[in-house]
Amino acid sequence: MQIDLEHLQEWIGREEHTGETLTPALIARFNATFDRISATEEGSDAPALVHFCLGQPNVPTAELGHDGHPARGGFLPPVPLPRRMWAGGAVEFHTAIRIGDHVTRRSVIEDVRVKRGQSGTLCFVTVRHHVESGGRAALTERQDIVYRDAPATSDASPVKTPERAPFGKYRAQVLASAPLLFRYSALTFNAHRIHYDLPYVQGEEHYPGLVIHGPLQATMLCQYAAELRGSTPTSFRFRSRSPIFGPDVFTLNAAHDGDALNLWTAQSDGSVSMEATAEW
Repeated sequence: MQIDLEHLQEWIGREEHTGETLTPALIARFNATFDRISATEEGSDAPALVHFCLGQPNVPTAELGHDGHPARGGFLPPVPLPRRMWAGGAVEFHTAIRIGDHVTRRSVIEDVRVKRGQSGTLCFVTVRHHVESGGRAALTERQDIVYRDAPATSDASPVKTPERAPFGKYRAQVLASAPLLFRYSALTFNAHRIHYDLPYVQGEEHYPGLVIHGPLQATMLCQYAAELRGSTPTSFRFRSRSPIFGPDVFTLNAAHDGDALNLWTAQSDGSVSMEATAEW
């Protein structure tokens, strides 16, 4: 497919501003989704990466694209490739987001680039998010989005055999159930059909099962790192290697790397899905 890169790069520098008050009720739903316990009172520090659930675009249902995402050409450039995935990102934590604060996000398109290889045409869009909590700088996030062609049939699926890794020194098992995927989609107001619509996933995107959200895996890895070290990291970087399809069991893994932690999610056979690094 031919892509007019010069046209898409006109979106570089475009900004979007959103905001939302972080309520105790949202924290309670967040904790319920992840089977975790933490303070929910106003003034308390919020869990790491809860900002993924805040300030999401309130696009009317009639304006969603066929895949459930907002129609392209607004804030994000109108990339003509059908598959969209969260490829990875990096977060620098400045101060904690506090429950009860009004949380704002200023998002900027930093880069649009195209790569062509054996797997076909890929278009990468880089977005920088600047998040404030109660007027204080809370975190800065780089988000990497990748667009690609969908195969014509399931036999042509571009999903590669992922690299396998041994279990980490620290390991926890997670059941990626359909209710977990649904709840996380609801928390993040994400209507992308690959996470809940199995006939669409198998019949149109030719994946073998529901796709486990990248941000969900990143949130679990970041929380796992904070649990192991007793505090939220100051820096957290992650990159998707291969999808995990559910419902299924996967593991969170961690190993020391000097003062840092290397982390990864792995499927039941040890295949790596997402890798991350947490630093303090």
